[in-house]
Amino acid sequence: MNIGDVVVDFELLDQNGTPQRLSELAHKGAVALFFYPLAGSGGCTKEACTFRDMAGEFADLGASIVGISTDSPTKQLEFATKNRLGYPLLSDPQGEVADQFGVRRRLLAKTLPSKRATFVVDSSLRIRFQLSNETNMGIHAAGALEALATRGSAW
Repeated sequence: MNIGDVVVDFELLDQNGTPQRLSELAHKGAVALFFYPLAGSGGCTKEACTFRDMAGEFADLGASIVGISTDSPTKQLEFATKNRLGYPLLSDPQGEVADQFGVRRRLLAKTLPSKRATFVVDSSLRIRFQLSNETNMGIHAAGALEALATRGSAW
């Protein structure tokens, strides 16, 4: 997906097994949506904790944070609890949402963990920011926050 594209609404289970619909999350304001490969890995922990540490700044701009991986809700809950994340982690076990965003990895018929990518989606489900970087986990939250801070009245 590219900046300006509209996301097809989706619903996934969060770490507590509660269904979360993107349109309901975005109804409250913009959503910084980040895909990460594997809950609990070093890089994903760094990325998720960076979003956690900047959560107040996102809230000040009227935005929320949501993480997505192919991990089960149980593994997501363990990851969220251990790192005191405080935002929804959604389980996309078949990679269908990752596929929609163009960040799904595949090897033959197997679904692999998604690529590391971040999107900002506005209340109309339009993508306003995107970033894909597999090795620099720290730039995802900062990039999304900068996009939100400089959005002006266009959103």
